[in-house]
Amino acid sequence: MSAPRFPPGATVRIRSAFPPGHVRAPWYLRGRTGAVSHIVGEMGNPEEFAYGRCDGPKLTVYRVRVRQPDIWPDYAGPPHDTLAVDVYENWLEPAGEEAP
Repeated sequence: MSAPRFPPGATVRIRSAFPPGHVRAPWYLRGRTGAVSHIVGEMGNPEEFAYGRCDGPKLTVYRVRVRQPDIWPDYAGPPHDTLAVDVYENWLEPAGEEAP
């Protein structure tokens, strides 16, 4: 396993990109900020697998927790509720960077 870019506890933003084709980042989470809860491992890139390209490098997958009120503006539950999502490293950026 290569060295992960983001350690557990890091604050990250899910990229706010809308490229054509098969993508593996939920649209409702793009541009949202969360915290890495742990590193899931390395896996092949499913965006490449969708086109039959299975020999590319593996990507680190992270479990990211995003506060529910940050996703859904009218969320009526407790403010500390989170949604956990597994996100490939190519869809994450440090939260301090400007979105493209």
